[in-house]
Amino acid sequence: MGVVTNWGTAIASSLATALSLFFSFIPRLVGFLVILVVGWIVAAILEKAVTLLLRRVGFDRMSDRIGLTRFEQRLNMRMDPAALLGKIVFWFVFLIFLVPACNALELTSVSSIINSIVAYLPNVFVAIVVLLLGMIVSTFAADIVIGAAPRTGAVSPKLLANIVRYAIIGFVTLVALEQLQIAPVLITTLFTAIVGSIALACGLAFGLGGRDSARHLLERGSANVGMAGGPASQLDMQDRFNQSPRTGSTMGGTGTGTGAVPNTPVSTPTTPGVAGEQTRTRNTYPEQQSYSGQANPGQKIRPDQQTPNR
Repeated sequence: MGVVTNWGTAIASSLATALSLFFSFIPRLVGFLVILVVGWIVAAILEKAVTLLLRRVGFDRMSDRIGLTRFEQRLNMRMDPAALLGKIVFWFVFLIFLVPACNALELTSVSSIINSIVAYLPNVFVAIVVLLLGMIVSTFAADIVIGAAPRTGAVSPKLLANIVRYAIIGFVTLVALEQLQIAPVLITTLFTAIVGSIALACGLAFGLGGRDSARHLLERGSANVGMAGGPASQLDMQDRFNQSPRTGSTMGGTGTGTGAVPNTPVSTPTTPGVAGEQTRTRNTYPEQQSYSGQANPGQKIRPDQQTPNR
């Protein structure tokens, strides 16, 4: 009889403990469900609001213009870009409400995992915004290249536009991956290598393709400096004049002028047919000096230097 009593007491105590745990768990379960329902409702409302707002501002048309719609079609996605962003907002808000819901059930391990996911989601949003802005900028730059190609005489404007577009998209993709913290060391190394390669290619293209233009430009600049007539250039011309051999010719053909003549007598013939005029001589010096080509009546000459009249 005592054994039966002990068994009955043990079963009753076990049932009482189970019912106590169950009834103590019910409030936590109700709190979990209430938080989930409220979070679902709030997330759904925000999803509808974001989707409607994006469609009102013409986000779908802009996405089609930048090529986001074609990208979704390649991935077999049936949602338009506005609905896709609305769905992302929905799950972000719902995960925020899921953290206190798990805490209500005292699921600390699950809540810590969800907290890490929620803390990482801002990086996802920033990466998405960077990609969208990069695609918009790439499309705008490609349109500028296509519009400016006829004025610059480019051979294939579409090829240049595609190069510009995909270069910008590749750059913003690296930035987005860096924001997502996906292999940051590898992304940094790859970005440095790409920038260095582009700089080296531009330097080689400019150096090899523009060397003739650079030489002509430097020659033109040096010629302009030489013709400027500054003090340094005047002194250089004077030194060259003093070191060069002297000639007996005059500058100009009008009878008057400035010239360099040697330190020897120079005979100047008279005009034929004029009686009484003889050749006059003039001693000059190595310096540059002005003189008149006409005979000086007051100057005497030696008889052996006279030229008979014809």
